[in-house]
Amino acid sequence: MKTGTSRPSTALETAGLGHRYRQTWALRDCALHIPAGRVAALVGPNGAGKSTLLHIVVGLLTPTTGNVDVLGEPVGQQAAALSRVAFMAQDKPLYEGFTVADILRFGRHLNPQWDNGLAENRLNALGIALKSKVGKLSGGQQAQVALTAAIAKRPHLIVLDEPLANLDPLARNEVMRSLMTEVAETEITVLLSSHVVSDLEDTCDWLILLNGGRVQLCGDIEELLSSHRMISGPVELADRLLEEVQVIDQSRTARQLTCVARIQTSEPVLHPDWSISAVNLEQLVLAYLRRPNVGVLPHPNLASA
Repeated sequence: MKTGTSRPSTALETAGLGHRYRQTWALRDCALHIPAGRVAALVGPNGAGKSTLLHIVVGLLTPTTGNVDVLGEPVGQQAAALSRVAFMAQDKPLYEGFTVADILRFGRHLNPQWDNGLAENRLNALGIALKSKVGKLSGGQQAQVALTAAIAKRPHLIVLDEPLANLDPLARNEVMRSLMTEVAETEITVLLSSHVVSDLEDTCDWLILLNGGRVQLCGDIEELLSSHRMISGPVELADRLLEEVQVIDQSRTARQLTCVARIQTSEPVLHPDWSISAVNLEQLVLAYLRRPNVGVLPHPNLASA
């Protein structure tokens, strides 16, 4: 459903972004972008700067260096952009003494674009009674209430910081399924962080990998996967392989080398003794996380996104 406000082609873009806590840099020289309408996964190890980045995006932190544009407007200079952004924090801060109906009334008073009918219909479909006390709900139900409050704001961009944290597998699946239903019915852009890559593989189409406070990967997931391969073969031919592909991560035995490599063509011409197979998202992410000093890939051109 459209809200009547035109949406830029880029939902989020940063340049030279950095944030320092006293003498410690949580983010350094981060350049990334997310085209509008994408479901972007933000992944990285603990301490990589994921929450810091998300808090800057939603205006809760001020960058030490660099620029952030959200929905075509600089954060910190124009409040209008943030009115079209919804944020769901990791700890899902809900007032446990409130009823679900109280949460909806609170949201309605704070957000001019609030869609109370959408919120009530969504909660009814989930079997969550408006008269229920928030503190009496299960973790999965609380996550659904928090997500409903974010969606009912009718945002153009929704930012979710570890929305699946502390949920059991069934609750994680239900939250992600309901989120994707909303994405399918609107033009919303989603940016979500998670430690569980398998939860993201079937739902996200854009990847941002933060490692050591820097952006190591940023781009369309299908394009990133198609430009990498799992290669294995005789270790005595390793030097020749290293001349033909960019090896991201590797492991060796006395006889065999196995690696994740970046390739220039979909079917690289290698020695026939090498075995080549596709990589999945988890293999790709883990390969880069193990090698934080591997050079950052060029950022994809937005014109072709």
